[in-house]
Amino acid sequence: MNELKFLRTLAGINLASAMEYRASFISQIVGMFINNGIYFVFWLIFFDRFGTVRGYNIGEIYLLFAIVTLGYGLAYMFAGNTGGSLAYLIAQGRLDYYLVFPRNVLLHVVFSRMVVSTIGDVTFGLIAYLFTGRFHPLEIGLFLLSAVFVALILVAFGVMAGSLAFFLGNTQYASQQLNMTMLTFALYPNSLFTGAARFMLYTIVPAAFVGAVPVRIVQERNGLLLLGLAGVAALMWGLATAVFYTGLRRYESGSAINVNV
Repeated sequence: MNELKFLRTLAGINLASAMEYRASFISQIVGMFINNGIYFVFWLIFFDRFGTVRGYNIGEIYLLFAIVTLGYGLAYMFAGNTGGSLAYLIAQGRLDYYLVFPRNVLLHVVFSRMVVSTIGDVTFGLIAYLFTGRFHPLEIGLFLLSAVFVALILVAFGVMAGSLAFFLGNTQYASQQLNMTMLTFALYPNSLFTGAARFMLYTIVPAAFVGAVPVRIVQERNGLLLLGLAGVAALMWGLATAVFYTGLRRYESGSAINVNV
């Protein structure tokens, strides 16, 4: 409970800090919302021309985008220091600041930064869901729960990608590319992939658990599949924690002098 209160305080401080510059705050949110909309227009044009593709139609795409963008937004709105940012902090020796506090190091590092633009992702995801026509209370509940588990999976994957810096040096851009690969594949209909590519989306880059599986959960109202998704999120966090703290034993303090206010 103490850690949860601490994380809630971090989120409040990050939000208050971001809102200090109102014009920048609003423009980043609106910009991300428009960016998502432009990307989504591609699928509108595609399905208007071809109709249904391997079981996916525009309704499934609305649901897919709603879950992925909401999950991604929740992940980086609260845990902005994942992926490339985490790798940068490790490579530059900037974890020293967090190591002196009597808090969980991993949670403190990951949740100490907010990506403001992702509030636009959250907004886009909620609005996109309104176009799915799935307003049964059970479907809405499954949608929201699935998005939370998607956020947890994305953060855990980002922690593992960022922790590569403990072992390989400055992997900031490689970590960013891994996170973007995860997001990109999650936004494509899972039925387009077969063989080795499909296997990869359930293992090495588990994008299927970010997009395709949550879509099935809502479509089929499948509580057992939701429990499976929760299990994947727990497994991912277990792996992320193990990788981070294994790497932390190799960490060398930085020589940079930082002032944190």
